[in-house]
Amino acid sequence: MKTLQVIETAYRATVEEQDDTIVWITHAMAGAGAELGVLLTGNAVCYGARGDRAPALTIGGWTQSHPPDLAADVAGLAAKGVAIYAVEEDLEERGLRDAALVDALEVIPRAGLPRLFGEYPRIWKW
Repeated sequence: MKTLQVIETAYRATVEEQDDTIVWITHAMAGAGAELGVLLTGNAVCYGARGDRAPALTIGGWTQSHPPDLAADVAGLAAKGVAIYAVEEDLEERGLRDAALVDALEVIPRAGLPRLFGEYPRIWKW
């Protein structure tokens, strides 16, 4: 059954795990054969901007030397056949509408969400 993963909360556990937990589990599920789509909304639309990487974090003598590259993670989902969408108005509010976005990202207006939701029998919001 097709499932749309709606990701709104951004940068969840990205310092500790190097990637977003929901993006990670979506990779795992896609690798196991799940039919998935991802809708980036709210601050999570930042995941679709190429080159928008977090800097390395240093605490005391320890450095997190592998900061997340969430745009690459999202592009990797697309390479696995996962459809990737982002809400146009959320990109605009964050100054990203004209940014270099992940190639496979389909920008849709908020008014187009009912049509998109109709394509997926199951919707999970994170």
